[in-house]
Amino acid sequence: MSTPRIVVTGIGATSPIGGTAPESWSELLAGTSGARSLEHDWVEEYQLPVTFAAEAKVRPESVLPRPTAKRLDPASQLALVAAMEAWEDAGAPEVESERLGVDFATGIGGVWTLLDAWDTLREKGPRRVMPMTVPMLMPNAAAGNLSLHFGARAFARTVASACASSTESIVNAVEHLRAGLADVVIAGGTESAIHPITVASFASMQALSRRNDDPSTASRPCSVDRDGFVMGEGAACLILETEEHARARGAKIYAAVVGGGVTADSYHITANDPEGHGAARAVRMALEMAGASPDDVTHINAHATSTPVGDPNEYQALKAVFGSRIDEIPVSATKASTGHLLGGTGALEALFTILALRDRQAPPTINITTQDPDVPFRISGSPVALGTGDQLAISNSFGFGGHNAVAAFTAV
Repeated sequence: MSTPRIVVTGIGATSPIGGTAPESWSELLAGTSGARSLEHDWVEEYQLPVTFAAEAKVRPESVLPRPTAKRLDPASQLALVAAMEAWEDAGAPEVESERLGVDFATGIGGVWTLLDAWDTLREKGPRRVMPMTVPMLMPNAAAGNLSLHFGARAFARTVASACASSTESIVNAVEHLRAGLADVVIAGGTESAIHPITVASFASMQALSRRNDDPSTASRPCSVDRDGFVMGEGAACLILETEEHARARGAKIYAAVVGGGVTADSYHITANDPEGHGAARAVRMALEMAGASPDDVTHINAHATSTPVGDPNEYQALKAVFGSRIDEIPVSATKASTGHLLGGTGALEALFTILALRDRQAPPTINITTQDPDVPFRISGSPVALGTGDQLAISNSFGFGGHNAVAAFTAV
């Protein structure tokens, strides 16, 4: 029995640079930055050392009906906005509920709900804590609410592997479709964790850029003067289905998801392996599943967070796979524009990788001043043409806990 081919038939996103997938892609190609100064009283109240982030450009509560939004943490709100767009874009597939699944991820979950409820308990007592607090804060809330909204009864699964979360969910979705557990899967990830406690924590561990005077240029992956990542917020969603199911209903097809690899470093709880062994294995696994070789890869969306240590480590991992050819493959580091969406970042970057294949152009990486000689990717501040031949691209995600996830896509 042949292995089913898995294709992408719908996309949706709400990001720091756009309220929809097309707007996010257009602004990415234009070199827009989503990083802005935070206009919240708590920035000054807590005297935070970092005063900017890349918040979602369009607030989800302005898109959703008010009764719906009130029952959801911002992370679940963003997930629903992105999934509704993707579902409509896919033509609202007619599929039996028992054959529709959800693989949707988050890195942190409902941190706003949790900490707001704690404030309410301390200030007003237990009777004022909302009865929906736990269903709103739990990490599986996004997947559960998408299952409810779309009537998905095959499964509703959640991955929480930090910044690798939503790439891992996409890989899981491919495996679930190939195993025959569903005909259509709603896959992706979300995050809304730009909160005083997370900003303070990331700043305390020296992970965030401190360019408070110039937020739009703060995220500068592969640049010699990078000083940390920029927190981002948003969600992205892919509608995945077997090619047979998609063609039977006459669906448009963006790309095929041909491979995925998930590994662990077992090295350090926050730092990635400087030798890049786990990341390299994830890339090789994705290519092996795709039946491809490193020579077939024509584009890479790098994890590239703009941290002093992480960027060169990723280069070393990819060099172990591609050898000297790594310096020839067009690479995009799109966190320069969007910031780092943590558990939502892999899905957004997978979406950008798919559109890069569709339009045959690698998106630009903004804010590079002088490229670091230790990270000599072929990277550009302008879009780069990918050519007319066969195209195979990979999207990398690496997370705290030593999680590595890589997804591979081909143009159709």
